[in-house]
Amino acid sequence: MYEFIRSFKEMYTPGRKRIPEPEPQIITRSLDHNIGYIKRMFNNASDLTIHEMQLEGTRAAVISIDNLISKDTLAFSVIKPLFSFRFGNDPEKNLDSVCNKVLYTDDITRIRTFDDVSRYILSGFCVIAVEGSSDMLSVGIQGFKSRSISEPESDVIQRGSKEGFVEALHTNMSMLRRRMKTPSLMLDIITAGRLSGTEICICYLADRASSEIVRELKRRLDAADIETVLAAGYLVPYIEDKDSLSPFSTVGITERPDTVCGKLSEGRIAVMIDGVPSALIVPYLFAEYFQTLDDYSNRPYFATFTRWLKFAAFFLSILLPGVFVALCTFDQEMFPSLMLNKIAGAVASTPLSLMGEMIIIQFIYEIMRESGLRMPQPLGYAVSIVGGLVIGDTAINAGLIGAPTLMAAAMAAICSYVIPNLYAPSAILRFGFTIAGGFFGIWGISILFCIVFINICSKTSFGIPFTSPVTPFGFSSLRDVFVRAGWKILSSSPVRIQNMPGTSSPGGANNE
Repeated sequence: MYEFIRSFKEMYTPGRKRIPEPEPQIITRSLDHNIGYIKRMFNNASDLTIHEMQLEGTRAAVISIDNLISKDTLAFSVIKPLFSFRFGNDPEKNLDSVCNKVLYTDDITRIRTFDDVSRYILSGFCVIAVEGSSDMLSVGIQGFKSRSISEPESDVIQRGSKEGFVEALHTNMSMLRRRMKTPSLMLDIITAGRLSGTEICICYLADRASSEIVRELKRRLDAADIETVLAAGYLVPYIEDKDSLSPFSTVGITERPDTVCGKLSEGRIAVMIDGVPSALIVPYLFAEYFQTLDDYSNRPYFATFTRWLKFAAFFLSILLPGVFVALCTFDQEMFPSLMLNKIAGAVASTPLSLMGEMIIIQFIYEIMRESGLRMPQPLGYAVSIVGGLVIGDTAINAGLIGAPTLMAAAMAAICSYVIPNLYAPSAILRFGFTIAGGFFGIWGISILFCIVFINICSKTSFGIPFTSPVTPFGFSSLRDVFVRAGWKILSSSPVRIQNMPGTSSPGGANNE
């Protein structure tokens, strides 16, 4: 039993020792040895292309991966110029001539290790190797297919740009450059993932972002001990200040380049990942979950109204089922007489307790939502129709579920979609408050709400309080939390994230 508990604990304990990386293999002067090593490194892959040639008596080779390059660019910008140039007998001078006089591109890098050869080839480059030279040249001729720019499906706005991020990292970088025409926009590229070698772009404004936060973010990404990075969620645990059981994340995510540009102007930092059509934003505050780009396109009074509507919808989504169960179970006198008679009749006609009904309804709804989300779109419509009939009219007529219980659960589910980025925390907390209200009534809901509130207030994002500027309180920043002030006020004294009240040094933030 002790061994089982220890094994279970070790399974969920993050490792602290990084796997040592092997020494990089240096490129030799023998072309045959270098080609043979590259073939063994790629296990003679079928899409590995090695084009050997004789250049005025000098042997050379152009190495690339099929379907990652543009064959027209390879033929007319690399191979054709190589054949039309007169080479000498000195291999090093030949390589310098190729770099400076022959190739019709400026994306050329001199490499000296086989690790760099592998990284560049798998990134859509071709590598030129010359007999007698201990260096190689990588030439950017990327030509892989990518999705065209379109409107994000999960981050829709009424007014504003209809462009969203795509999977190609350099395309996403160009969209930021088009919107932020300033030389202070920094786009630093690093790699993450021992196996995937995924390119990651750290975006920030050098004159607005905190240099301490930028250094801390780069340190955390460099310390990320992970093999592959296939989605944005892979890096979130390594970016957050510390591991916790909180359902709320201190790292924001968006699919819109205009939203990223707005955050950058406030001193934030964006992290874009190659192959992922979204960007991570740090530091991120709890109040930003209730802000959208439409808030800044509409009139201030309407933006303020919709923001209060979002706050109300969030609290209804997590509290309504639990409060309904608590009042019906322990405090029936809180209902008007006519409503109480309806609820009592519905509860008496069903075989389950009120808490059991509410949990079952929510559980079935989550199954329907997940099945409709994962299934093909034509089948998704059928699932929604069948699910509506099963949970709705059929379940009530069969006497399995009461109509008031179904109404409360449906209202909470609809409210949870008002803030899509908070759906996951809302779904978990909805179950928690339902159980607390069923067993302990309003007192259980109050205690659990205090626990959740304390958990939110205890979180930080790179040393910045997660609940700032509400707590610690700051007057200057509240103009864009509960009330959205006009643009003349917002632009007169812009807020910087590092100037939030209660902010501590990001270097002291714990990320263990």
